[in-house]
Amino acid sequence: MTSVFSVEGKNIPCTVIEAGPCPVTQIRTIEKDGYSAVQLGFEEIKEKHATKPEIGHCKKAGTSPKKKFVEFDEFGEDVKLGDVVLVDLIEPATFVDISGISKGKGFQGVVKRHGFGGVGQSTHGQHNRLRAPGSVAASSYPSRVFKGMRMAGRTGGNKVTVQNLEVLKVIPENNLLIVKGSVPGANGSYLIITK
Repeated sequence: MTSVFSVEGKNIPCTVIEAGPCPVTQIRTIEKDGYSAVQLGFEEIKEKHATKPEIGHCKKAGTSPKKKFVEFDEFGEDVKLGDVVLVDLIEPATFVDISGISKGKGFQGVVKRHGFGGVGQSTHGQHNRLRAPGSVAASSYPSRVFKGMRMAGRTGGNKVTVQNLEVLKVIPENNLLIVKGSVPGANGSYLIITK
C-alpha cells in the first residue's frame, strides 16, 4: 500500500495495481461450451516455462504464453480473439470489486483465528492457559464435539472479495490502477477486478 494526497490535501491510503495488458485468449460460446464467457491472459512467460498445450492455446490467439488465465462473463459481443484489454477500460471515480487469495497465516490459535478473548487476566484459577479455547464439547450426551466448533487451525489463504473500492487514478501508459484502500493478498499476488 501507499498513499496519495487529494485535491483538498487529505492523505488517502491506496493500493497500486498493475492491470494489463490482457489479451483475449479464448471466447466461450453457448453453442460450443454451454455458456458464454471471455478468457483473458496475464503476465507473459518464456516458452520454456510453459506447457505445450498452453503454447498452442496462446498461438491460436496470436499471443505469447501467459502465466494466468481468467474467464469473465461481463464482456459484450464485440470482443474478438486476440484483442487486448487495457486498464483504460476502467474510468476514474468509479467503483470496482477486487477478489484475491488472502495472506496465509499458517496454524493459529483461537484468539487470532476466531477472535476469542482468552481468559484475560489470569483469573478463574488459570496460570498457563490464557489463550486456550476452553470447553469444546457437551457432557455424556452426545459424547462428541459438534461440527463447526471454532478451534485452532490453518488461517488465511481463502478467496476474499473486497467490494466497492473507489478508483482514484488510472495510468494507462504503465497499465496501473490506483484504488482507495487495501486489497486481499500479499505483494505480487494475482487479483481479479470486476465492475
